[in-house]
Amino acid sequence: MSTLIQSYEQQYSVLTADITSKIGRLKSSNEDDREQLSRQIQANFEEANDLLEQLELEYRGSGAGSRVAAYRVELQRVRDEYRAVASNNATYNIDPDEYEDWSMVNDQRQRLLDNTEQLERTGKTLTEGYRVVLETEQIGAAVLQDLSEQRETIQRSRGRLRETDEQLNRSSRLMNTMVMRALQERVVLAAVAIALAVLSGVALYFYVT
Repeated sequence: MSTLIQSYEQQYSVLTADITSKIGRLKSSNEDDREQLSRQIQANFEEANDLLEQLELEYRGSGAGSRVAAYRVELQRVRDEYRAVASNNATYNIDPDEYEDWSMVNDQRQRLLDNTEQLERTGKTLTEGYRVVLETEQIGAAVLQDLSEQRETIQRSRGRLRETDEQLNRSSRLMNTMVMRALQERVVLAAVAIALAVLSGVALYFYVT
């Protein structure tokens, strides 16, 4: 890329030197030569502007845009010099409308370049926003999945609690049944013991008498 930039810069330097030389020749040339030189100068201006646009594209993102700005200032100075020569000598046969049209085209190109840069920035912003939306959607899906798993866990826990409660109820009923049977057995044993005691007492009474 550096070789390409050097090539563009060399071409730009040669063009500006050629334009300056032609402007100097324009001051002392005859009418036919002036018309031809004017057309060549305007074509050179357009070519130089194209080179600056190429340089600006190559320099973009490298932090060296100040060099292109300096080149544009230099090219504008040469344009002003050309315009001064064209306006100060009415015999040069330079068409001001043609020059103004060329300047308008140059301004339109600059605006188009600015709009392109703005569209690129907007595209990057939209891409970043879309990435954030995708990440948010993924996070939301993960949260919903976690909530679903937690809901299933809670439902299983409730089921286990119901089963445990039923088991406790059955155990409680079984314990109550066992307690009642134990009480009944104690009552029966007490009754048998009392009956045996009574019979023993009666038998002893009759034995003594």
